[in-house]
Amino acid sequence: MKIKVRITIAALFTGILLSACGENTALTQFRKSMDDFCTKISEIDTAINNIDAEADNASDELLAYLDDLDIVFQSFARLDFPEEFDYLENLADESSEYMTEAVKSYHDAFGVNSYNESTAEYARQNYSRAYKRVQIIISFLHGEEPQDPDLTIEYGSD
Repeated sequence: MKIKVRITIAALFTGILLSACGENTALTQFRKSMDDFCTKISEIDTAINNIDAEADNASDELLAYLDDLDIVFQSFARLDFPEEFDYLENLADESSEYMTEAVKSYHDAFGVNSYNESTAEYARQNYSRAYKRVQIIISFLHGEEPQDPDLTIEYGSD
């Protein structure tokens, strides 16, 4: 879950980066939305990390937090990125899709009175893919281009 702490810190720097003199309203709203997104995932991450794994309701509690996380990622995918960052909207959509699949798979993995390790691993992989896309978005917002052999970004040519 250390990845989410880095995302939160990156979001704060994104806020600083995007808060330039004479900023426009769309950019201001986007910055606030990104800050809110990172704050929410950080709060959910903290709650997940504070679950007592030995408690009888630990898996139910985890699944409830994951459901909340899925909703936050879905909201993230609906963000209207400013024109200069439009090319990142597909990554936001993908991150939400991966998180939705991860949460669904975690629910399947923690089935009624059973635990399916391979389904949980599939869920973890999708969970990681969702966060990887968020990290990539934040890198681009900072003016950096991530070096990832699996990354393909199509820049708009409007």
